[in-house]
Amino acid sequence: MACYRTDCVEKPISKLFEKLGHLVGSYPVWFFVIPLIVSAALGGGLYFLNDYEDNDVENQFTPINGPSKQARHFIKETFPSNDSLFSSQRLYAEGNYAVMLFSVEGDIRADALFKEIRELDKQVHDLSVDVNQTQISFKDICAKENGSCVPNPILDVIDSKTINLSFPINKWKEKNVFLGSIVGGVEERGGVIQHARAIRLFYFLQDKPGASQWLQQFQKFLSKKKFSTELKVSHFTSLSRQEEIEKHTTDGIPLFSITYSLAISFSVLSCMRLDNVRNKIWVSFMGVLSAGLAVLSSFGFLLYLQVPFVITVANSPFLILGIGVDDMFIMISNWQQTKVKDPVEKRMAETFKEAAMSITITTLTDVLGFYIGLMSEFRSVQAFCLYTSTSIIFCYIYNILFFGSALALNGRREQSNRHWLTYCKLPTQAPEGKSLAYRLCCVGGDYDQETGAEKQQPVAYFFKSYYGPFLTKPWTKICVMLLYVGYLAGAIYGCLHLEQGIDMRDLAADDSYVVSYYDDDQKFFSRYGPNVMVVVAEEFPYWNKTSRYELNQCMEKFHNLAFVNQNLSVSWLDFYLQFAQNKRLNIDSKNVFMENLSSFFLLYPEFKLDVNITQGEINASRFFVQTLDISNASMEIMMFNELKNTAQNCSAAKLLVFHPLFIYLDQYSVIVTGTIQNVGFTTAVMLVVSLLLIPNPVCSLWVTFSIGSVITGVTGFMALWGVNLDSISMIILVVCIGFTVDFSAHISYAFVSSKKSTANERVVDALFSLGYPVLQGAASTIIGVLVLAASKNHIFRTFFKIMFLVMVFGLAHSIIFIPVFLTLLYCSSTKAIKKTTRVPDVIPKVIMIENKMTAYDNYAFTKDNTHMCVETVRTQSTQIYFIPNNKIPSGWCRDPDCP
Repeated sequence: MACYRTDCVEKPISKLFEKLGHLVGSYPVWFFVIPLIVSAALGGGLYFLNDYEDNDVENQFTPINGPSKQARHFIKETFPSNDSLFSSQRLYAEGNYAVMLFSVEGDIRADALFKEIRELDKQVHDLSVDVNQTQISFKDICAKENGSCVPNPILDVIDSKTINLSFPINKWKEKNVFLGSIVGGVEERGGVIQHARAIRLFYFLQDKPGASQWLQQFQKFLSKKKFSTELKVSHFTSLSRQEEIEKHTTDGIPLFSITYSLAISFSVLSCMRLDNVRNKIWVSFMGVLSAGLAVLSSFGFLLYLQVPFVITVANSPFLILGIGVDDMFIMISNWQQTKVKDPVEKRMAETFKEAAMSITITTLTDVLGFYIGLMSEFRSVQAFCLYTSTSIIFCYIYNILFFGSALALNGRREQSNRHWLTYCKLPTQAPEGKSLAYRLCCVGGDYDQETGAEKQQPVAYFFKSYYGPFLTKPWTKICVMLLYVGYLAGAIYGCLHLEQGIDMRDLAADDSYVVSYYDDDQKFFSRYGPNVMVVVAEEFPYWNKTSRYELNQCMEKFHNLAFVNQNLSVSWLDFYLQFAQNKRLNIDSKNVFMENLSSFFLLYPEFKLDVNITQGEINASRFFVQTLDISNASMEIMMFNELKNTAQNCSAAKLLVFHPLFIYLDQYSVIVTGTIQNVGFTTAVMLVVSLLLIPNPVCSLWVTFSIGSVITGVTGFMALWGVNLDSISMIILVVCIGFTVDFSAHISYAFVSSKKSTANERVVDALFSLGYPVLQGAASTIIGVLVLAASKNHIFRTFFKIMFLVMVFGLAHSIIFIPVFLTLLYCSSTKAIKKTTRVPDVIPKVIMIENKMTAYDNYAFTKDNTHMCVETVRTQSTQIYFIPNNKIPSGWCRDPDCP
């Protein structure tokens, strides 16, 4: 199968890198020192790290333009809060509050236990804080209801020794008290509590100076408090999530220190040679240092520009380290294939011509992938993508210049045959009579006499002599195809069971008091979900009987939802109609309806908060529906979507549904579409880049295919591993694209650049050239993120799980699936037609090898059309012959095409 090469872009860029390599090889000291100075200058930006940390949960982990934020703004403007008439169900935000959750194995209403709860409640009320030399107590800042702090009615209800405590509504002091959110683990019979295992006490605060300090004091008090063995107490405040994230933002720093040490150790071991001259220990160390300098420079640079630093960005250094080390292995591999006797400048030129081009492809795709991530609806994703893409750019520049200069300086040491540690000149051969220790420590500089390059690593030899030929056998290809089908089946199955959304408890560390509270809340209080506002967001003729009927029909649809309890719904309009009936009023006329509202509000003052009256018109009003059994993310998604759809399908009036929780549930509306959009758009860009820079269009399509295949695999198997699709995993799926391109592009580029004639030979050659560096790169990245598996933070563990899957599947595609697919659908780029005739003259075999001799082994040399020679000659295929001093015997044809 024949096709054309598309190297019109790749070829001139390769030439450009060849010149750059020569320049770096000529002046390595300058290219070594300048990046160090730049890194030191830019690294000063880290001084501002604490100033630009931004871990606001709502700001970073919810959609920027989420519809619930717009609904909240409307409610805030339309139904302003009243400090003298507090109502928790009417809050448009979480507000300022603290909560204690008490749970026991038996009945929480036991006298001894309840006495301890009462005492603790008293101690909380007595808490005070000093703010600007002013003592502020709970009573000074508590939310007020009729001039007093909002009470916890359950304490009075239980204190009254009421035997038959009705549930979930209990009448107390002529008011209905909803117990569903404050009494949990309930066993009831006939609407009467028989057994209760948990209660919650809420302490609501006004938005006043000292509120934050009091909440912090509350948390400190309870974290040190000792309780009886029978009573378990968990607590939470409106600041808890925020404080937990801020506390763990820098948790990645010690982990990165461990990772950096592991990466250095792995790189040193991978690049260690027994030859004292060819040893690459210092080169590998500089490669890891180059990645570290890139992180230092990029982070400092962006902090100078006042770019917010989010907890998700703390994952970036682990990623950059993997990318940097991967590029280092590619450059070292290409350096080792150059001739050791060539000048350093020439070796650097050849290294850059091959390696820098491959690195450029992967860097360009990575950077574009992350910059596309800036289109995300989540600021946490945007921050991660901006920091990571900038770090990759610095990593690329430093790999080319800083690491390239280190490679050149090391090349100069090798050229003068000096020891890697002592820098002393060494003989290439041990003098006779020297000990084994002398031969091990004081001799070096050996190389492959046939190729003139360094001796290949045993692993590279394994790829060439064993793994490559094994992979290209027909029966092996069949097994690989079956393995791929199994992989794809497992991935698709996982995708069908993928869950969405980020659990708020996952934003805290495993040992945090926040996790304990969320677990207890889920265990005892999942029976009743959020109390949702249904807002009529426009003027509406409530006095019109027909219009009122149509509105009631819409509300009836809400009540008929499977997760809504109609008996617990609250409607000011229903109460008003009952009020009018008791007063024998006909409110079917506008005047009567409006004139009697004031009397109604005097009787039910809380309903005044539900009706917005401006210039004698009702501009908006709201009702409340109580949800049930919202126990997991799937139920939240169903509730959220069905409530929104029911509101949108109401033809009687424009309706909005809202609860403060909906701010976080908005992610369900954009997470899937956003992920598909980012992945699809990024994949399209990757295809364009591959077509431009990989000189074979079919191989570019294979790169694009591998992107889709790996993303499918990672998405499916991360679901089977218990990872949800949320803003954090969405980030790493974008990362997945970049790494997939890294792996497949390296092998594909080596395949199409190979001079071998058949597809099987090209695959073996590509695996021989880059199989080991790709393996090293994947292993180094896995080591880079391995320590995250031990993190107490869910965000770091999620990053590890997905990156591990990306590395394993990406590596499998690059050294198993893609090579086999390339052999099955190989597109030849050349149409060289070779004619072979008998050798006109046999050249005697030369035994001694001298520097001025040129060796030819089984090459066909074809004449130019303008040359007088009409024969094509081929050297003997079974022997290596040498032409001393390039003197061609008379029977041979000299042709400029000869090497």
